[in-house]
This record gives sequence, structure tokens and C-alpha cells, in this order.
Amino acid sequence: MGKLLTRASDFLFKNQTLRQTAAKNTIWLGISNVGGRLLKAAIIIYAARLLGAAGLGVFSYAVTLAGFLSILIDMGVNQILTKSIAASNDQKERIQFISTAFFMKIGLLAVGTALIILVGPHLTSLEEAQALMPIVAIIFIFDALREFGFAFIKAIEKMEYEAGLYIFTNLAVVTFGFFFLFLSPTPRALALSYAIGTGLGATATFFTLRHHFRQLFTGFTKKLIKPILTLAWPFAISGLLGGLMLNTDILMLGWYTSAEDVGLYSAAQRIIQILYILPAILAASILPIFARLAAGDKEKFRRVFERVASIILLAAIPIAVGGAILNKEIITLIFGFPFLAAAIPFALLSLTILADYPSVILSNAIFSYNKHRKLVVFAAIGGFGNVVLNFLLIPRYGIIGCAIATLITQIISNAYLWGQMKKINPFSVHKGLIRMTGATLIMSLVVYILNTAGLPLIGTVIIGIITYFSTLTILREPILKEIRSVFRSSA
Repeated sequence: MGKLLTRASDFLFKNQTLRQTAAKNTIWLGISNVGGRLLKAAIIIYAARLLGAAGLGVFSYAVTLAGFLSILIDMGVNQILTKSIAASNDQKERIQFISTAFFMKIGLLAVGTALIILVGPHLTSLEEAQALMPIVAIIFIFDALREFGFAFIKAIEKMEYEAGLYIFTNLAVVTFGFFFLFLSPTPRALALSYAIGTGLGATATFFTLRHHFRQLFTGFTKKLIKPILTLAWPFAISGLLGGLMLNTDILMLGWYTSAEDVGLYSAAQRIIQILYILPAILAASILPIFARLAAGDKEKFRRVFERVASIILLAAIPIAVGGAILNKEIITLIFGFPFLAAAIPFALLSLTILADYPSVILSNAIFSYNKHRKLVVFAAIGGFGNVVLNFLLIPRYGIIGCAIATLITQIISNAYLWGQMKKINPFSVHKGLIRMTGATLIMSLVVYILNTAGLPLIGTVIIGIITYFSTLTILREPILKEIRSVFRSSA
């Protein structure tokens, strides 16, 4: 028993091999993101049922607008911090980079806060959303500081720290959320709980990293500002354009429709955003490995990339199709029948998973080769495409048109990334893709029959999962063996 515990401890808390480190980091990021977001989802679901679609719409619009304005001044400092610290073994260089990046982040935060408080209220006609801007600005500050700390944690590949801190932050949000909403069921009460929770999370993050950040205020050097900006400008542009793709749905719905429609779409989007974390977890854990391999071992990079891409597709295809089939049942189970109108947008957004999951890994791979301009083009396709299609479709089709616009732009932008990565380092996943698609078709048939027969949603999902993986096992999908080998080699 003691030996087993030692092996488990070594696997979860020590960086030993490339595969084990990637698996360890993925597990911890999975625990933090899934656990943390499920906690936050609990308060959102409670708030949605308490406030209704209109109340949820007001809160979602305010937070989305503030997030979009903050993107305008985000220079990609966090991404550059992660990559540069991971690639450097010089302690003095690390200290200078961390300190300089921190002071740059503080300056950007000041500008972002001013934009949210001064400009934000003039960009919406929803009076309740206008009143939330000062509180949302506080959320923005604390979240940005916490994410700065998380960027450093990713660089040193200690995602177990991030897991604990992220869950703590969301637990604080949920605790204060239930308390404040019990006292006053309003969007303002929900916003206050977010502000307090994120503040506690930021404080805990910097306390945890206090030994790494001892010279945070003294290591600043002007000579690093220009190199950081040079490396970061593609992230600044792609972040802005990506913000258009991610945030304009809610913003443009707020301009063209009602707070209730914003709330309905936000409900569907919330579920999808939780599902989006799966590739983000794997991508964050694999980025340091990609960065090292891209610098000197193209063939090994290709092999690792193909495995990671196959794992992503293994999850993406059944989740997307299953979500589309069970759209009504999922929406009503989580948010209740008053949100049934969100079912069709949810089905359409579920299909975006087919594009979003691969794009996260493709973006990281392209970034590892320093092909930043390609990411800018990708973000431009998605950002501007989404704005144009929303402009054409929302006035006529409302929230359904908005979901269609998102699906189309994600497919087009992902196709671009796929083609660019093949030019950089040719790869192939088509054999596994055929097996996964076949298994998904069989799973879909089973799920449809069970759902039509009236089986409860949870039972249908469980049987669907069993059907999918059983079919893959029969088809001898090699990536399943690869996943099992990661854990066996670490035992």
C-alpha cells in the first residue's frame, strides 16, 4: 500500500518524463478546470433559476462587455511569460523577465480599468448592466493578477498549484454567491460575489508564489520592454480579434435583441464554455513540451503532435454530436423549462466543438514554431467573420442566427489553421479519424433510440459513452493503448 501511494505521489507531484509530465499536468489542470468551473456553474445555474433569463442576461452582458474592453489592452504578456520562463535556465534573466512583465501588466491593468469604468456604460442601453461596471472592473483586476501568477505556474510546470488555487477561487465565488443571492436576488449581488471571490484567489496566488516573486518589484529592467512587446504584438492583435469571435455574440445580441435573449444564449454558451476547457487543459500542459521540441526535434514534435491531436479528436467528435442530439434534455435539466428556447442554439454551438478542440492544439503548435502572424490571420478570420455574419443573421434569426454565425466562422478559421500546420510540419490523423467517426455514428444511433424511448438523460449519456469506447476497442484504436501506456509507465 505504501509503495502504491509513493508511486501515485511521484506521478502527481514530480516531473519525470515528457509523457508523464504532460499527463500529470493534464490531470491537475483537468481537476482545477472541471472542478472549478463546475463550482462556478452551480452558482450560475442557481442565479439563472432565481433571476430568470433577463437577470442572467444583464450580468452576462456586463461581464462580457468588460472582458471585451480588457482584451483591447491585453498585450499577450502572460503567454510570453510562460514561453520565455519555460525556455530559460538563467535565474537572473528569469527574475528580470518576471518583474518587467509584471510592471507592464500593471500599466495595462490601469488602462483597462479606466476603459471599463469610463467607456463601458456608454456601450450598452441596459441600465442595470451600466450600474455593474465598477464592480466588474474590480473582477477584471483580480482575475488579471491571478492569471499572471498562473502563467508563471505553467512555465515551471507545477499545475498542481494552479489546480488548488483555481478551485479555491471558484469555491469562494460560489460561497459568497449563494450568500449574497439569498440576501438579495439581483445581478449586482452576483457581481459582488465574483469580485470578492476573485480577490481572494489573486491574494492566494501571490502568497503561494511569494518565494518565486521575491524580487518582483526590484528586477525591472527597461531593456526587456521592447523585446517583450516585439514578441507580444501578435498576441495583442490575435487576442483582440479572438475577442471579437468570443465576445461579439453576447454584445451584438444585446444591441439587436433583449436582455432575455442575451440570457437564453448565455445559458447555452455557458455549457459549451465548460466543454471547451478540455482541449485548453491539454494544450496548457503540453505547451512547454511543444516549445522545447519545436526548437530542435521536428520529427519527435510531429509524433507528439499527432498523439495529442488524436486524443483531442477522440473527445471532440462524440461530445459534439451527442450534445447536438440531446440539446433539449441538457438545457432543461440544467436551467429548467423556462430556458427551452436555448436548446437549438445549444445544438448548433455543440457542433463548434468539432472546430474548437483541434484549433486550440493547432494554435499552440504553430505558436511553438514562432509563426505568430499565422495566428493573427486565424483570429482575423474568426473575429471579423463572426461580426459580419452576426450583423447579417441576428436581426432576422435572433439567437439561432448568432449560433449559426459562430459555427460557420469556427469551421472556416479552423480549416485555415489545419492547412498552415500541415505546411509547417506535415502530420496525419486520418486513420484514427475514420475509426472515431464510425464509433460516433454507432453511439449516435444508440443515444437517439434511448432518448426517443424516454430513458433519463444521465443513463443515456453513460450508455452512449460505453458504446463509443467499446466500439473503439473493437476497432483497435491505437490511441487508447497510448493513453493507457502513459499511466502504466508511471506506475
